Amino acid sequence: MHEILRNLATGARVLDLGSRSGSFTTDGCQEIRIVRLDLELPPPGSRDGFVRADAARLPFRDRSFDAVIASHSLEHMAELGEVLQEIGRVVRRDGSLFVAVPDASTFTDHLYRWVYHGGGHVNAFRSADALAEQISKATGLKLVATRVLHSSFQFLDHRIFRPRPPRRLWLLGNGNPKFIAAMSYTVRVLDRLFRTRTSVYGWGFYFGNIREEIETIAWTNVCVGCGAAQSAAALTVNHQVRRWSGVLRCYTCPYCGAWNLFTEDVGNGD
Repeated sequence: MHEILRNLATGARVLDLGSRSGSFTTDGCQEIRIVRLDLELPPPGSRDGFVRADAARLPFRDRSFDAVIASHSLEHMAELGEVLQEIGRVVRRDGSLFVAVPDASTFTDHLYRWVYHGGGHVNAFRSADALAEQISKATGLKLVATRVLHSSFQFLDHRIFRPRPPRRLWLLGNGNPKFIAAMSYTVRVLDRLFRTRTSVYGWGFYFGNIREEIETIAWTNVCVGCGAAQSAAALTVNHQVRRWSGVLRCYTCPYCGAWNLFTEDVGNGD
């Protein structure tokens, strides 16, 4: 989504849809005005720029936003058609839209819904082409690029659950971060060997006025601590990759400092 955000003009208005406490940082962006919208209130102290409203009935004027970000929120929207129509109404005709959703056919999403008893996913997206067509038709914005998104299984971390992790998490190392890092690395290696999609989580779609080329190589290195994806090439060039135990490669997340095992991105050589 930062391909959109960092190219916006100073003072541009961005709608962060279904984001509660926010779905992105503004590092490397111009001074933009962000409106976060959700039905659930964020924690006290993080409500600046927050609007509590229904995404199917947005309380904004037509063409009032330069960009809309819907990051892992559309799968939770019961009135999906109405939400997409509203996005199309409030975004400028020369504006931009980023959408990220899970692929309901993947192992990762099945695992997420098993652990979280559904996780609030009311829409099961299984075709990137069909969803992109639906979004484009409803919003009037042309699809520019689609990216495959990978998972680190960060959603299994035992520290997320309050007051305690569910019993079924015992089958997954009880959500221990080291276990999650090893699990994430193992499925990525298996995907490369057998051309499976075990580590795939979903898709990212770019619509409308996109001012820079979107890299289509899937980034497989997703942090087990914060869920941020990193380009294998960038990690290597910035000398963040090192040897661990003399055999495996690892890196420390530049955003949260979590330890991760490293793999080359899909489409790159080892």
